Amino acid sequence: MRKMAKLSVVATPIGNLEDVTLRALRVLRECDVIACEDTRQTHKLLAHYDISKKPTISFHGNSGEKGFEKIIALLEEGKHVALVSDAGTPGVSDPGQELVSRVREHFEGDVAIEAIAGPSALAAAISVAGLRAASFMFYGFLPLKKGRESLFSEIVESERASVFYESSHRIVKALESLAARLPDTRRIGVFRELTKLHEEAIIGSASEVLARVMADPNKQRGEFVVIIEADTRR
Repeated sequence: MRKMAKLSVVATPIGNLEDVTLRALRVLRECDVIACEDTRQTHKLLAHYDISKKPTISFHGNSGEKGFEKIIALLEEGKHVALVSDAGTPGVSDPGQELVSRVREHFEGDVAIEAIAGPSALAAAISVAGLRAASFMFYGFLPLKKGRESLFSEIVESERASVFYESSHRIVKALESLAARLPDTRRIGVFRELTKLHEEAIIGSASEVLARVMADPNKQRGEFVVIIEADTRR
């Protein structure tokens, strides 16, 4: 009897390579192939833990239909595929979400899908924020153009905390949009390069945070998680 195929969704470090679970390392060693957002990035982790001989394939947001078909074909062969992103948990603001959906629909339960839990920039930022975020709305990466400003208006009006990811290219514009809308009594937090050498948290009003980021170009580098605390006036 052919063994059941398996798709393991494996969380990997968001910066510090020590932030990986023993289970994740075991799965990466045992699987038949690793589907990576960027094989070069994943090979750094694999080499660090002497797993560099494991076969890898590329799967990312631009892989298109061929990317989905390649992984589904491997699962049809009964393979054990481990899915990883460049950093953090696949499926969180990541094409892995669509892959899992397609695998479930295609195989109708004939493939085992397991979560190998671990690092997440979202959870890491909230854990050290100290902001009022008992409940929150997560937006992932905001759209580049269409609907971006309307989302900022929605965030400002929300009674819940709001969280989104931002890149170095757009962090200043994002903070400018928030500073133009938020009162100084409502705090935000910008978390840069979490778990990495230059990890930093900047907390204050949107205007204060914008000023600090604008004053130092180094604070505009890296990857960001932005948290807008809940509006307690309502």
